[in-house]
Amino acid sequence: MQRLFEPLNFIHGPAIKNRFMLAPLTNSQSHDDGRLSDVERNWLLMRARGGFGLTMTCAAHVQAQGRGFPGQLGIFSDDHVAALTGLAEAIRQAGSLSAVQLHHAGMRSPADLIGTNPVCPSVNEEFGARALSTVEVEQVVEDFVTAAERADRAGFDGVELHGAHGYLLCQFLSSEINHRDDRFGGSLENRARPLFDIIEGIRARCRADFQIGVRLSPERFGMVLREVQDVALRLISSGSVDYLDMSLWDVFNEPEDEALKGRSLLSYFTELERGNVRLGVAGKVTRPQDALACLEAGADFVLLGRAAILNHDFPLQAEQDPDFEPARLPVTRTYLHQQGLGDAFIDYMSQWPGFVA
Repeated sequence: MQRLFEPLNFIHGPAIKNRFMLAPLTNSQSHDDGRLSDVERNWLLMRARGGFGLTMTCAAHVQAQGRGFPGQLGIFSDDHVAALTGLAEAIRQAGSLSAVQLHHAGMRSPADLIGTNPVCPSVNEEFGARALSTVEVEQVVEDFVTAAERADRAGFDGVELHGAHGYLLCQFLSSEINHRDDRFGGSLENRARPLFDIIEGIRARCRADFQIGVRLSPERFGMVLREVQDVALRLISSGSVDYLDMSLWDVFNEPEDEALKGRSLLSYFTELERGNVRLGVAGKVTRPQDALACLEAGADFVLLGRAAILNHDFPLQAEQDPDFEPARLPVTRTYLHQQGLGDAFIDYMSQWPGFVA
């Protein structure tokens, strides 16, 4: 178990003190205009003080029209910087690294929430989404980079780009969703162009030791495992990113693709020659033994979602007791309040079967 508590260096910026990151979690706890709320600040600081080596915010939208859910944290305006500055400093004082996850929901932005039709790489009738023009795609890239500059100015150690779960950057990567015929569509290189243009912009305009992570999901939402593997390898080869965050739904599962079964989904990414780029994994890591199994399988760190919701001090508990068992489901609203969740977050978790009693 001691491996879980060894520090880990990155290409840029400071080392993480252990192998636990707080996963970026939807929680609907911020103000309607995107400003950080006291409830959201408390939720994050409880995890930073609870031993997480890196504390990451929920998905923070980089454009007002890219909002994905009510109460979402924003980073699309300079008005958001003051509260984020206080958060970054408080996380640092708690002994944790800090990161903002940068996000645009694309076609998954609810029209009634953003007041207009959502946008997508191509027209999508299912979601009522219109296609972005080439100029608008360039503006999306610019707004991601500007959002990273705000995080830098606020004092965060880095950002993570949300390229997973069917949101905008993932929509560009998907050949099922992206039917463009300009330089942002067609080949995998073109479909990945927005992601790589954003990374290039962040490296050019943020401080030299600013960390960049990328979240990818290798299946669902039109994603093809071998293509995502190619994107991951190109990200690694670029030398511009510090870590990959692979959201695998279940780290112990085999691929959905029948032709690729017979080995774990995780193994398709641990087999990549990574150099100093670190590999993190998320998906049903609920116990210290699960986290250790991920490291033994070749990952460098784990990201905890539901386990971090249930136990704000999971890393501290695991360090004190290798046989630590997290709270068992279902749990009461009172218990979740004690773990730092606000009412909106608890209401959201109530949608998950069997989570809230």
